[in-house]
This record gives sequence, C-alpha cells and structure tokens, in this order.
Amino acid sequence: MTTTVITNIASLVTNDPTLGDGSPLGLVQDAALVLDGDRVVWAGPAAQAPAADQRVDAAGRAVIPGFVDSHSHLVFAGDRTAEFNARMSGQAYKAGGIRTTVAATRAATDAELSANVARYLEEALRQGTTTFETKSGYGLTVEDEARALRIAAEHTDEVTYLGAHIVSPDYADDPAGYVDLVTGAMLDACAPYARWVDVFCEKGAFDGDQARAILTAGKAKGLLPRVHANQLSYGPGVQLAVELDAASADHCTHLTDADVDALASGNTVATLLPGAEFSTRAEWPDARRLLDAGVTVALSTDCNPGSSFTSSVPFCIALAVRDMHMTPDEALWSATAGGAAALRRTDVGRLTPGTRADLTFLAAPSHVHLAYRPGVPLVSEVWRRGVRVA
Repeated sequence: MTTTVITNIASLVTNDPTLGDGSPLGLVQDAALVLDGDRVVWAGPAAQAPAADQRVDAAGRAVIPGFVDSHSHLVFAGDRTAEFNARMSGQAYKAGGIRTTVAATRAATDAELSANVARYLEEALRQGTTTFETKSGYGLTVEDEARALRIAAEHTDEVTYLGAHIVSPDYADDPAGYVDLVTGAMLDACAPYARWVDVFCEKGAFDGDQARAILTAGKAKGLLPRVHANQLSYGPGVQLAVELDAASADHCTHLTDADVDALASGNTVATLLPGAEFSTRAEWPDARRLLDAGVTVALSTDCNPGSSFTSSVPFCIALAVRDMHMTPDEALWSATAGGAAALRRTDVGRLTPGTRADLTFLAAPSHVHLAYRPGVPLVSEVWRRGVRVA
C-alpha cells in the first residue's frame, strides 16, 4: 500500500486524549497525519511526522474525523412539505404523520427508493459524514420492511429494523396483532439484512410492554437494540433502553432525574437530534444536564421527511451549541466519537493509529468555526477509507 502524509494542518482533532493537548478532542496544532491504505498509522506535530510515499498539503485547514451519523430514516418516498408548512403555521407535531410517508413509500419502486437513499447519502457525504446508520419503518408490511432493509444494506453496514415505527394503518384496530407481526414473520424476514432493532416507545406509537417485547424478540434473533425514547413526553423508553443494554436511547427530550441517573450508570448513549426540535418547534433536549451527569452524548441528524429533513451534521452542531448548551468541543466530539459510541464502533469517529482513515477538511483553521459560522459550507474535502471522495 501507498503511505500518505497530510501535513500543514492548522489544527487536527484526533479524539484521542493521549495526543496533543490532552483534552477529549486530542487537539494537535500545526499537525500532520500519516495514512497507510485505509488506516491512520500516525498523528502528531508536523515537525515530527515520519516519511511517506506521497505528501498532501492541507494548506492551513483544520482536519477532523468524518462525522458519524448514527440516526437517520432514508428509505422513503415523497415528502411532507404541506405538513411542515402547517406546523410552522401553528399546528402541533404528532407521531401519526408517519402514515403519509408510509403510503408514498409502499407505492415507490425499489429503484426509486434506492436512488433516494443514494441521493441523501451523497448529500451527507459532501457535508463531511463518512459513517451512516439508516432504518426501515416506512413500509410496515413484511414485504415492504424487508425490501427497505435490503435496499439500505446496499448502501451502509449500519442498518436498523424499525418495523415498530408506528402501528401499521392495516392494524389500526389490532395493535396487539401488529406487535405479533413485528416480533414474528416481519422480524424473520428482516433480521438477515439488519444489525439493529429499534422501536418508537411513545404515546401514539408503542408503550413500554410492547417495546420490551419487540426489542427482546430482536435480541433473540441476534439484533442489537436501540430505542426512540422520551421524544414527545415522559415515558419508559430511556429506562428500558438502559435495562436492555441498548446502544443508544435517541431523542431524550423529556427526562426525569431517574432517567439521567440510569443513562449515567449504564452503557447506553444518549443520542440527541436537534434537527427534530428545530423542525417541530419542540422543547430542546438539555445536553448540559446530561453531560454534567457524565452521560455519553451523541449528535445526529435524524434525517427523515417528516420531523427533521436535514442531512447536515454541521447544522446540528450549530444548533447544539446555540440551543442545547453544548460547547463547540463537546458538540464536535458528540458528532464523531459520540456517534461511533452510539453504534458501538471503535474504528471510526477518531483519527488515531489503527482507526479508519475517514477525515474531513474544513475551510477554516479550527473546528470551532462549525458553530461560529453556522450555515456556511465549510467542508472543503472528505476522505473515506484513505481515499478522497468529495
């Protein structure tokens, strides 16, 4: 393999506290990075960089790990412009709007759905995202959920079975029957394509007992749990996620002290999705409360057509700093290493020897500009697995 040294980096975020300034970001000023094929093999001060086969000049830009977007819903058709317009005109957000996307997704062809996924992943890649998770949840029949996951698996390894997004309209009068389907024939058809099992534990979706049954059945099939938890109201989702050792409890907007304590004492990451609060004018999650309690926090886009139609992690970082009381350092860590923790990955979200060479160049001397200059297209170059891809 050819080795590459990237030098003249104004500031390098490694997310390795043994490097650089010793902070969680492992920030190295006037830095260099050495790649060997698809891996990082050295990171540190430019003056100490070892020789390599080829040299790339970062021209005084900042380099950060590629963003790890650990929560998205990209297998869908149609949009919900009218719903968004109504919401911005004063109507409240409710979970049932998902049914509009279900109808459009069922009517779409496989080619149309795959093209949509590719389009949004390319859009995210141009904004620095190099690792993506995405879910089913807009089919809600055995056939449509299985094809959604099959299509998702063509684009990413991080695929989540979300047959339990809402109760299918076909089972509106028989929610118990739908839970039986989600934990039975649908699970059997979907498990081969997925790594994760998820459930929307919320009023209007699935209660705690139903969520427990769904996640337990998924675990029995070898899928790892994650939970849509406590988004619209207080509920059992966070406690259930910690009890079942879910990798992530996502949203975490309405939390009791017991919920925060449970997250702090367990292995479950609190994934915050500020795009959803922005797009629904809902209450912001209190990231400061979680961080001060010692909870591991991730930031993700929740890209979906109903409640957070953004693929931009930089936008979510700016929201988290402005409205969720995170520092720029905390927000960047949460969007990289935090996202990796939410996917239980150690090979991404960091730029340290042995990790995957996924890196993002910023047209700025510091990562702080992601929040300092909101809305500005600062991502100037993206590398994935050691190859320049955007």
